[in-house]
Amino acid sequence: MQDFRQLKVWQKAHQLTLTVYRLTGAFPKTEQYGMTSQMRRSAASVACNIAEGCGRGSDVDLARFLQMAFGSASELEYQLLLAKDLGWIATSSTSSTPELNEDQAESLVIEVKRMLTTFIQKLRPILNG
Repeated sequence: MQDFRQLKVWQKAHQLTLTVYRLTGAFPKTEQYGMTSQMRRSAASVACNIAEGCGRGSDVDLARFLQMAFGSASELEYQLLLAKDLGWIATSSTSSTPELNEDQAESLVIEVKRMLTTFIQKLRPILNG
């Protein structure tokens, strides 16, 4: 068992979740229970699965939860693309708030996915015995 707060991947995932919450705050009110809610759940799921995996007793469990976190990150990556295509999220060239745009969120989700991939690969030798 390890403290998830010490993991750089969890820190990035948490940063991603905060970014998504801020971004979706500007979504149309009609999407409060639709896309806003779904994107927030996907983003939070990434960090939650990392935390839960760290709280389990084995590397096998940790790897399984990291894979679930990766799936949630992939889901969020698509949702960011959809929200951008619907015109709900600005790109860096059109945003008045540089830290709150699709480019920032997309970069974060891609970075988190890369970090998760590396973490999972490091666990593979342990898992394969």
